[in-house]
Amino acid sequence: MSGISAPSRSVRAASVAPRSLVLKGELVRPAALTVADLRARWGQRRAEVVFDCAKNGPQHHTFEGPLLRDVVGDARPAFDPARRKDRSRFLLAVTGGDGHRTVLSWAEIDADFADSPILLATAMDGRGLDMAGSQLVVPSDRCGARYISAITSVWVGTCAFAGL
Repeated sequence: MSGISAPSRSVRAASVAPRSLVLKGELVRPAALTVADLRARWGQRRAEVVFDCAKNGPQHHTFEGPLLRDVVGDARPAFDPARRKDRSRFLLAVTGGDGHRTVLSWAEIDADFADSPILLATAMDGRGLDMAGSQLVVPSDRCGARYISAITSVWVGTCAFAGL
């Protein structure tokens, strides 16, 4: 016997736990959500996309998941939903497991403005993303830079514009 013991069951379970993302910022109901939560609590949309990846050229994928607007909307951003100008001040900063980040405006996803069908993907090409984590999918983007993998957080709020 080598003297090295096998990892305990709790250590093994922790190392294979599904990833979750945190909704935080100016929200009435911040939340931590797994891919299973995203699949169970919101309707799933399908998006067949092609985007150009700088390293690998054109990428063709089919994603499924809820609309970002629906998920963040349920966390109740701290704006007056009846006031368009109030909603248009809000930003969303999405961070991935590798530290990659992107910023969206609420107006991009709001039905009264651009109404972009941006997804928090729960599946890619028919495979669940439960262990990898949800992916931000921006179907209208020709470039894949705003496709954030293994989302760890979505911050929602306003930004102070210093000097303006």
